[in-house]
Amino acid sequence: MAVKKITPVYVEFIPDTIEEGKLYISEVYQTAIHKCCCGCGEEVVTPLSPVDWQLKKDMNSVSLRPSIGNWNYRCKSHYFITNNRVIWANRFTQRRIANIQTKDRFDKQNYIASKNKQEVNSLPDRDSWLLKLWRFIKSFFRN
Repeated sequence: MAVKKITPVYVEFIPDTIEEGKLYISEVYQTAIHKCCCGCGEEVVTPLSPVDWQLKKDMNSVSLRPSIGNWNYRCKSHYFITNNRVIWANRFTQRRIANIQTKDRFDKQNYIASKNKQEVNSLPDRDSWLLKLWRFIKSFFRN
């Protein structure tokens, strides 16, 4: 039976048993999981990140964006979770699904590359540190 409403459950660790109609959210591990809302019983994992899904919390309700496209499951269900409600979306063709998955991979690769570049740029300048040390050591031998 299809789920029409989902209840957020905040956890540190994802439980062994996932109950239908509940969205388990681990903010520590930036992951949410629920059973597919079509009723097929598949567990749907949604990593929370700028290039995966974003969780929006309002008082006692949650929303996940973008939509949940269970294209790797037999049911191929597609829906949004908005303010604890399940809103069904249009089915996509295999071609559209492939295009979206390609774009998602590309976006994730670009995001990771930009984060890696930021990390490299934020590292202390090793050469200048070594140069300063070398100059300091050389100064002892000049006198």
